[in-house]
Amino acid sequence: MNNDIFSLMLSQHAIHDELGKRNALYETMQQVALAGLYRGGFFKQAAFYGGTCLRLFHNLGRYSEDMDFTMIRKTQDFHFEDYFPYIVAEAEALGRMVEIKKKDKVNFGRVESAFLKDTTDVYNLKFTTEKTLKIKIEIDTNPPLGFDTEELLVTLPFSFRVRCLTLPNLFAGKMHALVFRQWKTRVKGRDWYDFEWYVRRNVPLNWNHLHQRIYEFTGQDISRDEFQEALRQRLATTNIDDVKRDVLPFIANPRELDFWSNEYFLELASRIQWKD
Repeated sequence: MNNDIFSLMLSQHAIHDELGKRNALYETMQQVALAGLYRGGFFKQAAFYGGTCLRLFHNLGRYSEDMDFTMIRKTQDFHFEDYFPYIVAEAEALGRMVEIKKKDKVNFGRVESAFLKDTTDVYNLKFTTEKTLKIKIEIDTNPPLGFDTEELLVTLPFSFRVRCLTLPNLFAGKMHALVFRQWKTRVKGRDWYDFEWYVRRNVPLNWNHLHQRIYEFTGQDISRDEFQEALRQRLATTNIDDVKRDVLPFIANPRELDFWSNEYFLELASRIQWKD
């Protein structure tokens, strides 16, 4: 019966090839992790955000691998290890085995560490039943505040609600990443994909939360005009082929990117709606 539920969760995806199967497995396991965290009461003190949140709850057209969480209040006494047993138990109930390990920041590569605060804890959630499946979980225990949350419904593997940042605040987090993430020779085109998604859906951007995020991560107390100029600079100078190359493995239809150009994204930037 439990494996039937797991199969039902996988069947929600149109799987046409090995890449599609891999992405579907990722998403199914992410839902399993959320279910375990819910069982443990995690969302009483934390909220879900980032690309995976956008994918699972707002039908973002691309798949996403990592899971990002933020405490809803700054805290120095939080232990994610307390929730390990709930995730393990939920996975085992569906016939899956998992290992969860905290990552040592000393061993992070430059790319991985370039956008992490000292107060961000990172864990690897490895589903050993599927040998190649590993989900990185990041939790900011001393987050920039000024955001709103809402509780959104999940119906599989059972019905429960997850506390998530609202869309204007998710948008703020994405714009912070797009402009300030330092990827050296690797561009994260997924940030660009999400940016397009928000603008096309007229989601307002919460400037207060974005401003707070920028200040706490970089120490820069910039104005909205200064941010917009930094955004335009990033959009104008990044190699658009590199942007497309990064996002292609995460989308089903490559033709979604046919219209992409630096000029197109600059026009999108001019259409941002702001929420003060």
